[in-house]
Amino acid sequence: MSLWVVVTGCSSGIGYASLAPLKAAGYHVIATCRNPIDVERIQNEGYQCVKLDLDDPQSIAQCAEEIATLTQGKLYGLFNNAAYGQPGALEDLPVAALKAQFTTNLFGWHDLTQRLLPLMHNSDNARIIQNSSVLGFAAMKYRGAYNASKFALEGYTDTLRLELADTHIRVSLIEPGPIETRFRANALKAFLCWVSPENSRHAEQYRLQIERLEKEQSGSTFALPAQACIPPLLHALNSPRPKRRYRITTPTKVFAFLKRVLPTLLLDKILGKAA
Repeated sequence: MSLWVVVTGCSSGIGYASLAPLKAAGYHVIATCRNPIDVERIQNEGYQCVKLDLDDPQSIAQCAEEIATLTQGKLYGLFNNAAYGQPGALEDLPVAALKAQFTTNLFGWHDLTQRLLPLMHNSDNARIIQNSSVLGFAAMKYRGAYNASKFALEGYTDTLRLELADTHIRVSLIEPGPIETRFRANALKAFLCWVSPENSRHAEQYRLQIERLEKEQSGSTFALPAQACIPPLLHALNSPRPKRRYRITTPTKVFAFLKRVLPTLLLDKILGKAA
């Protein structure tokens, strides 16, 4: 029996890295990308690929219709992965910047998930895997919009898991820490779109942030390649008892522990010094 898995955000990074392992594991993969050029490139590599712009409800609706046709109305897995980070101090970000962040990182995910759930109810078994972040439970300075979207995603996913507990659909969160992807380049573009660094009291910190985001590699001792997320993804899809949360990279595991054991005052001091 063919098991179809949809992966969003496949132009690069974790989404793209997941395609070959999923195919090797025997799944029929449907990738999605926002840019038509990336859609064509991935199709040329031998995958089903559908255009998906999470900021556009019409694009989401059309993508869901194409998925329904390809899967003949039965979908096994959905890996919600497409997202970006909006840097900047909250006092410098206009409401429109936060709306844009939430539209891509949460509202678009909900729209797509809601449209695909009927296909998953038609499957004998099904899995939803949400790609969150260490910043979904541990806040850091100058990442407030992204923090807020991922904190919201964690609450959304926990609720969805409870509401689907009486069905055959299992829901998991993946919580990566620093992963070497194009995330920084996309974040820099979003930063320059909404923030005027020279007019902010955070100008010096922004200068350092820009230098960091301009680098091709993070330079973090704890950063892992995108492939580090694949074993947890496969476990969430394959295991009869998938975990609720998969914590990837040392920082994620450390901060998860510290959040459980430290009072907020001490945790704030540690997070306030985090890069």
